[in-house]
Amino acid sequence: MNDELLRDAAEPLYGATRPVSEQRRDFLEGRLPVAVYGLGKMGLPLATVYAETTGNVIGVDIDDSVVDQLNRGMCHIDGEPELPALVSELVDTGSFTATTEVKRAASAASIHVIIVPTLLSPQAEPDLSALEAAARGIASGIDPGDQIIVECTVPPGTSTDRIVPLVAAESGVHEGEFGVAFCPERTSSGRALQDIRGAYPKIVGGVDAESTRVAELIYGELTTNDIITMSDATTAEAVKVFEGVYRDVNIALANELAQIGDDLGFDANAAIEAANTQPYCDIHTPGPGVGGHCIPYYPYFLTSQTSADTPLLRTAREVNDGMPSFVVSKLTVLLQERGIDVDGSRLLVLGLTYRPGVAETRATPAKPIVDSLVELGGEVFVCDPILNDVSAFGGTPVDLNDISTLTLDGVVVVTPHDEFDAIDWDAFDDVVIIDGRNTLDLPDRPDRHVYTIGGR
Repeated sequence: MNDELLRDAAEPLYGATRPVSEQRRDFLEGRLPVAVYGLGKMGLPLATVYAETTGNVIGVDIDDSVVDQLNRGMCHIDGEPELPALVSELVDTGSFTATTEVKRAASAASIHVIIVPTLLSPQAEPDLSALEAAARGIASGIDPGDQIIVECTVPPGTSTDRIVPLVAAESGVHEGEFGVAFCPERTSSGRALQDIRGAYPKIVGGVDAESTRVAELIYGELTTNDIITMSDATTAEAVKVFEGVYRDVNIALANELAQIGDDLGFDANAAIEAANTQPYCDIHTPGPGVGGHCIPYYPYFLTSQTSADTPLLRTAREVNDGMPSFVVSKLTVLLQERGIDVDGSRLLVLGLTYRPGVAETRATPAKPIVDSLVELGGEVFVCDPILNDVSAFGGTPVDLNDISTLTLDGVVVVTPHDEFDAIDWDAFDDVVIIDGRNTLDLPDRPDRHVYTIGGR
């Protein structure tokens, strides 16, 4: 962080009386230092966009090794185009630095941005411990006029009911003397910088009108897209959760339609594709399950907060969580039709991450598929060319270049990485292949049966 800029810090934005043009200038010239709490897959790209915009950002992370790498200009996040070069450039120019010292960052900054993981407890309730820890850290150094921005997904009501009173109680700065706004990240791994800079409209909503105004001013400089202001922070929080819940329910519909097609003997994928030619129809694609750190969790951000019955959300979760079992059952039946018992069979699972091209295994459907096949007695091989470590999976790791040497009874493609395009599928004889994502386009042969989820 540029110490000269810190000493020349301007009047804070929240409650500012100077002209808006001067507030905007102070932000762009780095006279309003920014601290970003959480430097993971979404946090680091966000911090760099703030840094390239203002030239005065300090990133906070609890991992010493991450902070050390960043301060040497090295990027610990893989798979984000431009990010390594941008980190190096920003560190070299002094626009960005990192620390594990939360109080130092909180005391230095006027704008505090929180982007930490929100996971689920074993009771399927939102675990806000990381968010609250960041808020406590901010409280240790916050000043009147500072602005807090929450970017990580949270249950509706979190900013108003938890962040504001927590910071006020632990800082001694009264409610109404600092701003809090919820401005959700709308980014995907592999394109984070592009998304942050303006791929989609930016949602902002504050706990009061002044918090909203400040958030709109800030993001008006970060993004090239529109700013959509919500009436309050709780509505803005609901927007992000609704986006994920929509996808979960829609995927569940597609998965249920795929099973109906399987039962009745028609190609559900073809029916879905044709149905989607109507502009009012947008059925998603069936698959082996829903993974990642977002969609499988967001429904619980609502169900845990409300006394209203939520049968649709609960059913969608049950359908999507049940797809790995459907895959295993289908493979078992198809093997039996060829006179092969899954117990003692030789099986290959391709793709262990939850999404193609993204080295993330949280809630991946590959895990229960592998575990179930192992439990049923199969000799299971696993292959994922973008993961360095597959020890969390129960199968035997095999390199992509070696799979053609295996004698197999069945193959399950869970996640179709681009690297799998190099596979010579003609080398697989007397094998059942389950295409989990409708990406193989392989014809049946007398010695090979290909089943596509949602197909025939």
